[in-house]
Parts: sequence; structure tokens; C-alpha cells
Amino acid sequence: MRSMINTHKMVRSWLLIFLSLLSFPLFAQKIIYVSPAGSDKNTGSSRSPFKTIDFARVKARKVKGPAEIRLSGGEYHIEKPIVFDSSDSRGISEKLVLKAAHNENVVVSGAALLKLKWRPYRNGIMQAKVEGDYVFDQLFVNGQRQHMARYPNFNPTERILNGTSADANSVTKVKSWANPEGAYLHALHKSEWGGFSYLIKGKKSNGELDLDGGWQNNRKMGMHDQYKFVENVFEELDTVNEWYYDKDKKILYYYPPADLKLSSAKIESPQLKHIFEFRGSQKRPVSNISIQDIHITHTIRTFMENKEPLLRSDWTTYRGAAVFFEGATNCSIKNCVLDNLGGNAIYFSKYNLKNEVSGCHLTKIGGSGISFVGDPDAVRSPSFEYNEFIKLSDIDRTPGPKTTNFPKTCSVYDNLIEQIGQVEIQSAGVQISMSMDITIAHNTICNVPRAGINVSEGTWGGHLIEYNDVFNTVRESGDHGSFNSWGRDRYWHPDKAVLDTIVDRHPELVLLDVIHPIILRNNRFRCDHGWDIDLDDGSSNYEIYNNLLLNGGLKFREGYNRKAENNIIINNTFHPHVWFSRSKDIFRKNLVFRNYAAIGMPQNGLWGDEIDSNIFTDESELAKAQVNGRDKNSVFISPDFVDPEHGDYRLRAGSAAFKTGFKNFDMNNFGVVSPKLKRIAPKVEFPKIVALHSQRSNEIVNFMGLELKNLSGLGERSATGMAKDAGVLVLKVEEKSPLKDLIKVNDVILKVNGKSITGLGDLQPNLKAEGDKKIVLFRNQKEMEVTVRTK
Repeated sequence: MRSMINTHKMVRSWLLIFLSLLSFPLFAQKIIYVSPAGSDKNTGSSRSPFKTIDFARVKARKVKGPAEIRLSGGEYHIEKPIVFDSSDSRGISEKLVLKAAHNENVVVSGAALLKLKWRPYRNGIMQAKVEGDYVFDQLFVNGQRQHMARYPNFNPTERILNGTSADANSVTKVKSWANPEGAYLHALHKSEWGGFSYLIKGKKSNGELDLDGGWQNNRKMGMHDQYKFVENVFEELDTVNEWYYDKDKKILYYYPPADLKLSSAKIESPQLKHIFEFRGSQKRPVSNISIQDIHITHTIRTFMENKEPLLRSDWTTYRGAAVFFEGATNCSIKNCVLDNLGGNAIYFSKYNLKNEVSGCHLTKIGGSGISFVGDPDAVRSPSFEYNEFIKLSDIDRTPGPKTTNFPKTCSVYDNLIEQIGQVEIQSAGVQISMSMDITIAHNTICNVPRAGINVSEGTWGGHLIEYNDVFNTVRESGDHGSFNSWGRDRYWHPDKAVLDTIVDRHPELVLLDVIHPIILRNNRFRCDHGWDIDLDDGSSNYEIYNNLLLNGGLKFREGYNRKAENNIIINNTFHPHVWFSRSKDIFRKNLVFRNYAAIGMPQNGLWGDEIDSNIFTDESELAKAQVNGRDKNSVFISPDFVDPEHGDYRLRAGSAAFKTGFKNFDMNNFGVVSPKLKRIAPKVEFPKIVALHSQRSNEIVNFMGLELKNLSGLGERSATGMAKDAGVLVLKVEEKSPLKDLIKVNDVILKVNGKSITGLGDLQPNLKAEGDKKIVLFRNQKEMEVTVRTK
């Protein structure tokens, strides 16, 4: 009996082995094939491919050693994101690669293909009944994005928001709409520091719009009076390429161009926010997975979910993207095209280590291109709005982060990033916040509404930014740069006088967050609507050298421990603004075209540790700079560049510039390096060399012990925080001034007794008038009122 039982067990064991061997060939495959024409009932071989990427992802878990999922050419319209979690992780020598097969054109789309029967509506507009439940946020016809019915109409030649009107939300305009519920109001920030968006819930009893939103900018100062538009209003469907979806009647209305054969047109509507997700954690990360050679397209817009405030900045963020990473290590996206996306393209959230984006082309993106954003809980003594601050006695004095739940040692290499921020102005080609040791190298970034590269605060530095070509930036926002940063870290205080005192007494606090230097080297920047490099509020611990700045100059607002050396600043100069009295800044061996455009600098005349050995192309401008011991060893040269018409701004041999220690640097290595991207990358326009003179030609007067001038120009607007040239700027307050206790340097006088002050001509008679005077000032980037009492 026992022998029979043992025999039965042996037969059963051999049967299990035999059955497992039958399935072994599939899981032994190192390559799993997928095709739009396949079936998930197939074996996954080249002759019997699976149909869905997600099914292949699960099967790949059982493959030992390195593995590939190869996608045959065609379109993959997915109905839910493809999510890699820790169960998909691989060993360092067992990577999983998801890629196109044999260089075939593989498109992974988050859009639904719509089969519609069109019939005329009126005035050239067509209509179609929609069967099924679909999201209608964007509409593509034959691959081209169409426009929600909007006012004013879309105009590609308009620089800001592609067309705006001051009356977009006026009561008169609103009256012409039967039911605007579900429409959106978009507007530039009042000071042009990004934008706001609102969902229209309907009309109020007074005829105004009932709005919900406005959280997309962390400086909540209200929308701009002029720059705004409304979309998704049926009555505004009045021109070609516009559409409107009536969700109650489930009818799609579309105004096609005359030459479009609508019956055979390809109609697509994005349904998903994300296409690929890498979702792990620090304890259980997603590891060693790469996406390669794939075209990723069609996601819905996410501007109404852009709510999370970043640290004391202008920014809020939405943690999501077409390709989203959280809790990933040694993962990458390479040689992919990402386009026609409603929100962010690629986003690294919280813990990410040694991940890479390389060889990709990002274009027609609604939000930011590539974002690195850590966990606010990793920050010591955080604040989240400009006017918030931590009491000095309560500041955590421990340097660096509390945890490692943030992106670190990741790279962005050889990518073409263009036409981003098409929905959200508050965006960047590459955005860094609460991260460490991020490398951004050999990228071409252009045609963006705000900064090309943005570093959102000091936490925690160590970034290397080199060999990038960044131009045609700040096309819609104001007071930003091709490279933009700030550093309102734990020591920061919104009151400038208090802030100056903190830094003067406790300079060690400034570098508690930015614990490693941030290096900008060998880049080419051009900004025609702002600064080439803009180190704004508190930006500290920077090393900036061997950069070519083609138009907007170099700005240092107050900060600490920054060194700018061996940069070439064409047709512009250095812009030092409102420095700390002991900033330890250095500016040397740089080529500039004119005297420094200083605003609100320490009245003791001491600017940092060293301003010297610079090169000026105008002898009279050099003489102006040589005050208070500055620029003793600086020299004048005639700008004898090798070939400026073609972008070679090296100085010829024998130039006196070399006596300062200045050295030529490579002019042929900016931007993308891969041949396929170099062929299609837009080219920067090289400026003509012009002789510039000091911009401070505006009249300066002394009145009641105040040194005053009309506020004018980007520099003065930036230093004060003003949105436009208006009011009178206070340059100096003398000790004998009767207003010395009320008015401070860098104040802007806006009103006296309710009367607007447009310039010096308005100010003097109003201050001389009898009686008490209520003066409205702009100070610390907000309005305040002081009262001058008559004795």
C-alpha cells in the first residue's frame, strides 16, 4: 500500500514538472513581443505577440535576467495608465527595457479614437452625437490640436496667452452667454509672475461670473486687468478650428476648415492624465526599468489640479505627468518623443535616485517639461507662502534635509525641450525644487513662456547645469530669466529690513538649506524679455563661470556666497540689486559692455568680497565703475571677437582682457549633441554688437531729503516688485529728511491723499500741499500706507 502511495506521488511530481516545462519557453524568453494586431491569449513571441503593453509588463516579471518588451509599430490607445511598481523591479544586471521594435514608429496615446457621424449645424459649424462617456478637455483632428470655443479667438501671433481682452469677464460680455457653467477663465498674474485659471460655475445675481480656482500661483495678488481670456463657451464658437462639447446633450460641435474632409478625419480626445507611472517607495522602489524609442502623446490638461504650494515661491505644482516617477531608482526614459500633452511631460516626485532622461524631444506641452520636486516633509523649518516666516528662535539649525525623500543624483542629458507651458504659464523646461545633485547638461530649451531652467529654492543644491542652450524664454511672464532661481529658505523674512538684520547677525543661517554649491558653467543663455541669468530673492551658494549671455545680462538680487567669473555678457552688464551688507559675493574676470546697473545697494559702498579684474568695452563706463575700491584692476578693450555674426565670441589673441586672467572658452558645444536632435533643434539668433551707455539717464531730484526718480525699466521693477513703470522710486533717504522715519530706500510712492503719482511731476505739488498726507507706498512687494502729520 505504501509503495502504491509513493508511486502516485512520483507520478504527480513528474506531471507537475512536465506541465511547468510546457510553460517554461514563454518565461524563458528574454524578449516579449507586443503588437496592436496581437492578442493577450498569444504566447508573446515574435510570431504570436501579445496585444497590450500592460499584459506584457506582468509577464515580464517571470523573466529571469535582462528582458525586453518590444512593441511593433502602430498606435496603442490605452484606457488606463501603465503602472510599474516594486513587483516589476529588476536587479542591476537584469534591466527591463520597454522599446520600439526595429526602429518602428510606436505611438502610445492616452486618447480615445472617436467614430462620429457629422451633420451640419449652422454657419459652417458641424455637429455629431457622441456615444459613450468621454472626457472632452482637448480635441485633435488629424493630429492637430483644436481650440475650445474662446473669447477672444486664438491668435498664434499674440505673445501672451495667444490673445487676451480686458473685457473677457466683464458683466457686459457675460450677459451675452446663456449658460457659461463649465467654462474657464485664464489670466496672467497681476504682476506677470505666472498665471491663474478659474472654473466658471455660472453667473452671480449681479451678472458677474461665479468663479472657483485661482490657486495656480502661490503669490495670490489677483489677476491682471488686461491679459485674460475665457474658453469653453458655446456662444464663442465662431471661427475655424474651434469646438464645443455639450455634455448634457452629448453633442460635439466643431467648426472645420473648408478644406478638411471631416467624414474621414481622425478625431481623438485625450482621456488620461498619465501614460506611464513608476510608483514605488524608498523602502520598495521601482528599479532598473527603461522606456526607449516610443512616441508618448495625448493627455488631458491638469491646470485645475495645480494646487500644491512649493516653498515660499510663486509656484504651485501638480504631482503628475505623462511619465510620472515616484520611488524609482536607476530608471530612465530615453530617445522618446513626448508631444501634445495637456499637463506636465515628465515628473520626478519625492524619492528618486539615479534616474535619467536623455535623447528625448519634448514639444507642445501644456505644463512643464521635466520636474524634480521633493517631499516638503524633508525640509527643516519650511514656509509655504511669501509672507510666511519662522521666528528666529524657532529655526532648526541643523544643516540639510530631515529625510532622503527627494530626487537625488538624477540627470537630464541631450534633450530638446520646446513649446512647453502652452496651458500653464507658471512652468519651466526643467524645474527643480527640494532636490539634490541634479545634472542638467547639453539640452536645448527654447520657446517657453517663463524660465527655461528654474531652481525653486536652495534646498539642497549640488546641481550641475552645463552646456545648455536656452533662448526665446520669458515670452509671456515678466521679471524672470532664461535661468531663474530664488532662495527664500528657512532664514528668510518678507520684511527686507528684518531680513538684512538676520543675515548680518547670523550669516551661518543662509547656507543651512543650500548645503552644496549650484554650478552654472559653459551655457549659452538669451532672454529678450528678462534676464539671461536671474538669481532672485535669496539665491545663494552659486558658482557661475564660462557662460555666454547674449542679451539680458546677469542679475544678482540679495543672496550670499556667489561667484561669477569668466562670463561674457553681450550688449549688457551685471545687475546687482539690494544686496546684503556682507554677502561674500565675487564678480571678477567678466566681460561687460557698460557700468553695472546697481539698484538699492548697501550705502556703505561695499559690494561683497570682490568686484575686480573685469573687462569693459567702453572706457567711460569703466571709469564710472571704479568707485569705492571696485574694479581697480579692470581693463578697457575694443570688443574684437573672432566671429560674432556666427556666435563665436572668443577674444582674439593679444587682447588686453587676458591680462586680467580671463580665458576664452568653447563656443561650439552648447545644446543637444545627438545628430537626430541637432538636425531639428531651433537656432538662437546672435545679436549685433551695439555700443550701450548707462540706462540711468532718467532725471534724479532731491526733494524733502529724498533722492527720487521716476520708476522705469525692468531692473527697477524687479528690484521693487512692481508690475509696471509707475510711481516714484526712492533712491536715498538723508538723515535730515523729515520723512526718514516713514519712507525707506527702494520704496515706490504710488499715491498721496488718494491721488495717483505717475511721476515726479505729480509728487512734488502733492507733498508740498498743506495738511496731513496719506502716502501709499509699495514696499516688500505689497502696498502699505503711511501718514505724514502736520505739526
